[in-house]
Amino acid sequence: MCVDFTDPNKACPKDDFPLPRIDQLVDSTVDCELMSFLDIYSGYHQVFMAEEDQEKTSFITPFGTYCYICMPFGLKNAGATFAHLVYKMLEAQIGRNIEAYVDGMVVKSRKAIDHVADLQETFNNLRKCNGLIDLDY
Repeated sequence: MCVDFTDPNKACPKDDFPLPRIDQLVDSTVDCELMSFLDIYSGYHQVFMAEEDQEKTSFITPFGTYCYICMPFGLKNAGATFAHLVYKMLEAQIGRNIEAYVDGMVVKSRKAIDHVADLQETFNNLRKCNGLIDLDY
């Protein structure tokens, strides 16, 4: 069987994970005394593919045969897949002291005195999940 990967968007099923509405995320920060904005753009391009899926993305060039080891982010569902990953990593915090939208997140604290603890919880969860998340597709 041969699959044409010249257009990966045709070969890749759409991720049905719904992106949050940005206006709802902004409204949820109204009562917060302190917020920190985290840009997670660099992580957006570092979602590793499962080893068994890497060979399915192989392609041949005049210089050799290659395959993707990270998710190629020209895909139409890359944003939803990354958002799904972030929500899975931080599911205990989403809505409570974090809001996330694709490649950005806000750590929010209702009381300024709690902000350092909220940031520490966030960084601990991100470190704990580094490379260990399975999206269970």
